[in-house]
Order: sequence, then structure tokens, then C-alpha cells
Amino acid sequence: MAGKKRQPRKKAKSTVAGVVGVGLDGEDGHTRVTRTEETVLVGGSAETHERMQETAIRFSENLEKRGKTIQEASAREVMDLLRDAIEKTG
Repeated sequence: MAGKKRQPRKKAKSTVAGVVGVGLDGEDGHTRVTRTEETVLVGGSAETHERMQETAIRFSENLEKRGKTIQEASAREVMDLLRDAIEKTG
């Protein structure tokens, strides 16, 4: 076996299973949780949670425009779509 060459390992393709948004400014005692096919949003004040929801909606719409699920999109593509959604939400 000493003469047998090892085959180089193929790099596993990274996939994104979903996006988690966490709001840390919720001090009113309410528990806020929103789930979509691509995202889970938890916490935050009413205003922050609403902004996270708007961002999640924009992200989902942009992903749908590309005709992809989150698992089909590359990690880079997911980051770019999320960044774009955040910038447009404000």
C-alpha cells in the first residue's frame, strides 16, 4: 500500500439552510418570533422586529426573482441579497 497515491479530497459545496435575525433592543416584555421559509426572526422592539420582517420579505422576493431557493443559492449570493435587502429597508 505504500505506493498507492491518495486522491485529493473534493471541497464540499457550502450551502445556506436559512437566515436568523436577532433583535436585542426589546424591553417591553413581548416575545416576537417570525418564521418564513428562509428566515427565523426573534426578539427586538416592535420597530426593530418590523424592520427585520421587511428585510426578510425583500430578501425572499429577490431570491424568488432569481428563481432559486435559499439552498440553491451560493453563500455569496445569499449574503449579497441580504445586504441589498438591508440597505433598501434602511
